[in-house]
Amino acid sequence: MKTGVVIILFHPDTSHLSRMLETLIDSGYRVVLVDNSPHELKLALPQEVVYLHYPQNIGIAAAQNRGLSHLAGQQFSHAVLFDQDSAVTPALMEGLCAGFVKAQAHFGKVAAVGPQIICEFYNQPVKPKVQQAVDVRDGLASVKQIIASGMMLSLSELETIGHKEESLFIDGVDHEWCWRARDKGFSVVKLTDVTMLHKQGDGRHKVLGITFKRGAPVRLYYQVRNVLILSRRSYVPLYWKLRNIPAIPLRWLINRWVFDNGKQRGRYFSKGLVDGLKGKKGPLE
Repeated sequence: MKTGVVIILFHPDTSHLSRMLETLIDSGYRVVLVDNSPHELKLALPQEVVYLHYPQNIGIAAAQNRGLSHLAGQQFSHAVLFDQDSAVTPALMEGLCAGFVKAQAHFGKVAAVGPQIICEFYNQPVKPKVQQAVDVRDGLASVKQIIASGMMLSLSELETIGHKEESLFIDGVDHEWCWRARDKGFSVVKLTDVTMLHKQGDGRHKVLGITFKRGAPVRLYYQVRNVLILSRRSYVPLYWKLRNIPAIPLRWLINRWVFDNGKQRGRYFSKGLVDGLKGKKGPLE
């Protein structure tokens, strides 16, 4: 199993990135950095690192595809995707590689595996309250989807499943790919014994007993738009549609009147609604 690593960058913390690279290189991994930041990375990179810079910001999906394609062209069989702030350890990498082999033995055709995510805000495992694993065996949970950070996937299966959907640009990219893979007969597996600390969004806020994630205002455009786009597709899980579509009015109220930058958030939210109903894809113009 020849495994490489792809890290997606956008205004990264260079000190944390340096620690990630040191861990990965010391463990023998080739790393591809795909940078969507407007300015080139100011960091001396070792020869084991390939740097691809897209100052125009091609989006997360396209950035992942560029990194994955580079590794595939270098005859790598597998790749692990990370965000720039992921907590990478040698144990995590060892667990992912061993877990992929184990998952194939249990489930056959495996598109991707990922770790049990530990929420950095609460230091607790992220466990969905409604959605349950499809099948659980020996520390392996066959699930509907996993997040991109920490996702280990088979590069050879990309030809069958297809690459990440670039027209979604940012949000929903990882979930859509997992759902598409499952629709084509592959398993997506969470490794319950392999953990990774991860932060999603900039904060958490509880309103009326409901916890809301707070991210950058512009992300609301893509989140709302892509919910409307993906909800039209037959392979997207029904529970996801029933959870996200009815929540749109409440999310608008919270973002417009509770979070900071409410007017700006409201504008992005409304624009996402309009473009989502129109089926418009790609980057926000």
